[in-house]
Amino acid sequence: MLASGDWWAPHFNEQPFFDKPVLFHQLQAAAMRSISDPELGARAVPALAAALGGAAGEGVVAATSDVSPTGFVVTFRHEVKATPHRVWEALGEIDRWWNGSHSWSGQAANLTLATQAGGCFCERWGANSVVHARVIHAVEDRMLRLEGSLGPLQALAATSIMTFALEAPKDGGTTLVVTYRVAGSETAGLPQLAGPVDGAIGEQVRRLVAYVETGRPDRP
Repeated sequence: MLASGDWWAPHFNEQPFFDKPVLFHQLQAAAMRSISDPELGARAVPALAAALGGAAGEGVVAATSDVSPTGFVVTFRHEVKATPHRVWEALGEIDRWWNGSHSWSGQAANLTLATQAGGCFCERWGANSVVHARVIHAVEDRMLRLEGSLGPLQALAATSIMTFALEAPKDGGTTLVVTYRVAGSETAGLPQLAGPVDGAIGEQVRRLVAYVETGRPDRP
C-alpha cells in the first residue's frame, strides 16, 4: 500500500492479497508510515490486537521476537481450563476451530490434521488439495511439532516450524505455548510478514482455546 499508494487493494509479490480484511492492512500501513522503524510499525497493529485480546481473556501472553531480514518468531502462551489430553484431542479436530477464512477453499470443514509423525495438516476440496504442514514430532498430551509454511509463506520457500507445547501445572488445567519460527531468504520480505502472521496464528490459537473450553471457537 505504501509503495503503490493504493490503500484499497493490498498486493504481495505484485499479486492481489486479500487473505486478511483490507482494514487490517490499512491500519498496518498507517502504523508503518507513522513510526520511523518500519518493522516496529508492521508489528504494532497485531501487538495491539493481541493486547486487547489478552484484556478480554485470562492468562494470555503473545509476543513477536527475533525479527530480522531472514525471519521471525511468534509465540503465544495461554492458560487453558482443560486437561492436556483434551487439548491434544482438540488439535486433531482442527476443522472445528480453525478459521476457514485462513484456508485456500474458505471452508474449515475441508481441513484435517493427523497428530502423528508424518501426519498431514491438509486441505481437500473437489479435485483440489493442499499440504499446509507435516507433523515431524508428536508426543501425546505433551507436544506436537509441524513443519510447513502457511498461506503466502509457502510460495517464498521459507522454512517454518510450528510447535504446540502442553504442560500440566500443579493447580490443574494446561499451559499451552505455541511457537511459530519462520526463516528464509533476505529477498523474501519476511519482516513485513511478521505482523500479519502474528495476527493470523494468534487468532487460530485463541479459537483453539475457546473451542477446548466452551465447545465453540468463538466465545459466546
